[in-house]
Amino acid sequence: MKKLLHTLLLALLFSSVAIAQNGIISGKVTDEIGLGLPGATVFIPTINKGSVTDVNGNYTIIEIPAGDHNITVSYVGYKKVEQLITVVAGQTTLGNITMEPGYTQTGEVMVVGDRLKGQAKALNQQRTNANITNVVSADQVGRFPDANIGDALKRIPGITIQNDQGEARNIIIRGLAPQLNSVTLNGERIPSAEGDNRNVQLDLIPSDMIQTIQVNKAVLPNMDADAIGGSVNLVTRSEPTGQRLSGTLASGYNFLSDKAIWTGSLVAADRFANGKLGAVFSASYNNHNFGSDDIEAVWVKGDDGNTYIDEFDIREYRVQRIRRSANLALDYQINKNNKIFLSGTYNWRDDWENRFRMRVSQLEDAFNDGDFTSLGNNKYNVSAARVEFQTKGGIGNDRVDNRRLEDQRNRNLSLKGEHQLDRLKMTWSATYAKASEERPNERYLSYRSKNQNVNVDLSNPEFPLAILANPADNAGIGFNELSEQNGYTFDRDINGKLDFALPISENGILKFGGRARIKKKERDNNFFAYEPTDENAFGATIGDIPNNDYSESDFLPGSQFRAGIFGTPKFLGGLNLNSGQFDSEDILEEYLAGNYSATENIYAAYAMSDIQFTDEFSAILGLRLESTSIDYKGYVYDIDEEEGLGEVEDSQSYTNFMPGVHLNYNFSDFSILRFAFTNTIARPNYYDLVPYVQFSAEDEELEKGNPELKATTSMNFDLMYENYFDNIGIVSGGVFYKNLDNFIYPQRVEGYNDPVYGNDLQFTTAKNGGTAEIYGLEVSFQRQIWKGLGLYLNYTYTGSNTTGIQGREADDLELPGTANNMFNASLSYETEKLVLRASLNYASDYIDELGGESFDDRYYDKQTFVDVNGSYAFSNNWRFFFEVKNLTNQPLRYYQGISSRTMQAEYYNVRFNAGIKFDLFNN
Repeated sequence: MKKLLHTLLLALLFSSVAIAQNGIISGKVTDEIGLGLPGATVFIPTINKGSVTDVNGNYTIIEIPAGDHNITVSYVGYKKVEQLITVVAGQTTLGNITMEPGYTQTGEVMVVGDRLKGQAKALNQQRTNANITNVVSADQVGRFPDANIGDALKRIPGITIQNDQGEARNIIIRGLAPQLNSVTLNGERIPSAEGDNRNVQLDLIPSDMIQTIQVNKAVLPNMDADAIGGSVNLVTRSEPTGQRLSGTLASGYNFLSDKAIWTGSLVAADRFANGKLGAVFSASYNNHNFGSDDIEAVWVKGDDGNTYIDEFDIREYRVQRIRRSANLALDYQINKNNKIFLSGTYNWRDDWENRFRMRVSQLEDAFNDGDFTSLGNNKYNVSAARVEFQTKGGIGNDRVDNRRLEDQRNRNLSLKGEHQLDRLKMTWSATYAKASEERPNERYLSYRSKNQNVNVDLSNPEFPLAILANPADNAGIGFNELSEQNGYTFDRDINGKLDFALPISENGILKFGGRARIKKKERDNNFFAYEPTDENAFGATIGDIPNNDYSESDFLPGSQFRAGIFGTPKFLGGLNLNSGQFDSEDILEEYLAGNYSATENIYAAYAMSDIQFTDEFSAILGLRLESTSIDYKGYVYDIDEEEGLGEVEDSQSYTNFMPGVHLNYNFSDFSILRFAFTNTIARPNYYDLVPYVQFSAEDEELEKGNPELKATTSMNFDLMYENYFDNIGIVSGGVFYKNLDNFIYPQRVEGYNDPVYGNDLQFTTAKNGGTAEIYGLEVSFQRQIWKGLGLYLNYTYTGSNTTGIQGREADDLELPGTANNMFNASLSYETEKLVLRASLNYASDYIDELGGESFDDRYYDKQTFVDVNGSYAFSNNWRFFFEVKNLTNQPLRYYQGISSRTMQAEYYNVRFNAGIKFDLFNN
C-alpha cells in the first residue's frame, strides 16, 4: 500500500509541474436519442491508438500529439463514424460522438429496430471485453418474458437456474453450484440474506432495475476471485446524457391462483448544473398472487427387499410476493479529468405464504412389521400409519396478516471516483451493503394421530400416493402441536477498493490496486411451543376448530391428491398465545445450534499488464493475492438434557495466490480467438464453518460444524472463438476445463467415535472432498436470418467426475449441480413496429445432493420451459407488450436414485402479463 501511495504522489507531482507536449481526448459515444453505447471501438489510425467505451459509453485516450486527428468509431449494427478533433497540448479535449443505427446487407442499408439495438449493445460489449463473457442488455431482457434477473440469466450459454415457487432463484454456472459463483452489483459483491449459505436470491431483484447483466466466465486479476463457475455483475443505470422518462404499466393473470398480477416501473433522468450533475432515478413495483400444488415422498428399502415410501406429503401453497425496488444514481463532473459518483439501491421483497400440508409417515415401520394388506399392482392398505394435517401461517396483525411473512431487504450505498492524473488513471470506491431476512411471528398448527388406516398406491412411482382410506377420519385427527417462531438473519459488507492504470509503453498498460471487504453475518432465531391448558375447550380434533377443506379437484399433479381439512389461517393467526389459555415452552432444540455470528475480513491486491503485442495479438498477464481471516461463534446443545452447554468460538486464516493469463487473437475486427488460464476460489458456506454441536447420547447422534474446512480452489482453462456479424449476430464455440481441489460435501458417518461425545455415533458434518474435474463445450448462434426473422440458439455440454467422497470411493460420481445438456432456442420476427418471439429453455437432469449410497442420491429433474412474448409500437414513445410464461406447465421435480422415483413434483401453471411501455426523451 505504501508503494501505491508513493506512485500516486509522484504522478500528482509530475502532472502539476511537467510541461505537457501531448493532450487527452475524453468523451462519450451515444446513439441517435442520446443513450450511451457501451463497447464501441474508438480509434485514431494515424497514431495507432484507441480505446473502448465503458458500460455508459465513456472513453479516454491519452498521450495524443497536439493537432488535428480523425477519429473513427465502429459499432456492430451501427453506421461507422469519422470525426475530426483538435487536440491541444496539456489539455483534455471533449470528443462526444453520435452514431446512427443501421447496417448494409446485399447493398441495402437495413433499419435497426428498438429490440435489435439492445442486442447490439450486448454483443458489442461482449466483443470488446478483454475476457470471456456473456452480456445481456436491458433492452434484450425485454425481448424475453423475464420478470427477474434469474429468468433472464437462464438464456445464457452454460447457465441453469434452480427455481422457487416457479421463479428463478439460484444460479448454476457451468455445472458449479450457487455457492461456487458470485453475484455483484456494479462490481461489488451482494451480501446474502440466506442463513446457511452465500447464495444471492436472484428473484429479489427485478430485471427492469438493471441496465446490463455481465457474466464473467473467466475472471481477470482485478476482479474478486470467489467465482469458480463465474461472476454475474448487475449494472444499474447511471450517467444520463439528458432528460428522459420511461416506464411500464402492466397487469396479468396467474392461472393457478386465478388472481391478477400488477407491475409498474419508472425511470427518470436528467442533467443539471450546466451538464455537470447527472441523476437517474429508477423504481419498480410488482405484486403477484400465486402458489403451487406439490407432492413429496421419501423412499426406503424394506426388509423384504422391495422399495416403499416411508413418508408422503400433499402440499398446497398460497403465496403473495410484493417487490419494491428503488435506485438513485448521481454523477458529478468536477472537470474533464475528474468525476465522482454516488448511488444507492434498495430492494425489498415481502413473501406471504400459507401452506397446507397433509403428511403420512411411519410407513417403513408398518411395511417391515407386516401392518399392511397388499391390494395388488403395488397398492396397499396400511393399518398403522401416522397422519398429520399442518397449517402454516402467522399472527393476525395488519403486517403479517395470518400468513408466514418473509421480509427480505437488500441495501447498497456506494461512493466512487474516477481521476485522470496525466498518464495515471485512478479509480476508487467505498461501499456499504446489507442484506437481511426477517420472519416475524411465524405460526404452525398441527393435528396428528397414529394408527391410522391409509391407502398407499405405488403403481406409478412418478406419482406415488398415501392418503386416508376413509376421508371422514380427517376430522377426528387429534391435536399435536402449536408453535410460534421468529427469525432474523443479516449479512453486512463494508468494502473499499483502489485501482490504478499506468501506461508503461506505447502498447502496454500496467494495472494494479487493492481492496478490503469487512463482513459481519448473524442469525438469531427462536421457537416457542404452546400447549392449551384445556385441550377440549381449544379443540381436541380438527373437527372441533374452525376448518376448511383445501382439496382441489384441479390439483395439478392429479385429482387423486386430496389435501383434506385443515385449521384455517384466520383461526391460527387470531390466537392470543400470551393469554392464560396456553402453557409456553422455549424449545432450544429447534434453533439454538442454528444461531451463530461470524466476521470475515478479506484483503486483496493485484497487478496485471495489458499488452498489445501486434495489431492482432494481445495479452493480459497478472497475479491476484487474497488473504482471508474468519472468526465464528456457535452453540452446543444437549438434546437429551434439553439444555445449552455454552458458546464455542473458532477462527481461521489463509492466503491464496492466483495467477491469470488472458490471450486474444483478432483475425479481424469481428473475429476473435480467446484463451484464458485463471485460478479462483469458493469460501465455505457460513453455517458449515460454525463450530456448533448438537448431540444425543441416547440416540447416538452427533452433528457438528467444521471450522477447519478449507476453501475450494480451482484451476481453469478456457478456449473460445467468436465471430460477430454486422447485421447484429454472433456464432461462437469453445471448450472449458476446471480442476477443483477441496470441494465440500455433506457427510454422514455410522459408527463414529468422538473423544468428547461418545462412541458408535451417527455423525453428520461438512467435509472437504478430494478433487473434481469439470469439462465441457459451448456453442452459440444468433443472427437475423431473413427479412426480420431472427434465430437465437445455444447449447452447452458439461461433464464432471469426483474423487475423495468418503464411503463412495467405488462409485463414478459427478459433481452435484452438473447438468450434462443445456439448450436455448428462440425464434423472433421483427418489423419497424411489431416484435414476436417464442423461446425454449431446456436443462437435463443432474445430481443435486449425494446420499450415503446411490439409492439415496437426490436428482434435480430435467426442465423444458416454453414462453412467448411480443410487442407493438404505436409510436417511437409508446409500445404495447404481452408475455405468456411456462406454457409447458413445467414442474419443479426431484427424484431419488432413479428417474421414475419422485421425491417432489411441484406445479405452478401458466402466467400471462400485458401492458404499456413508454419512453419519453429530450436530448
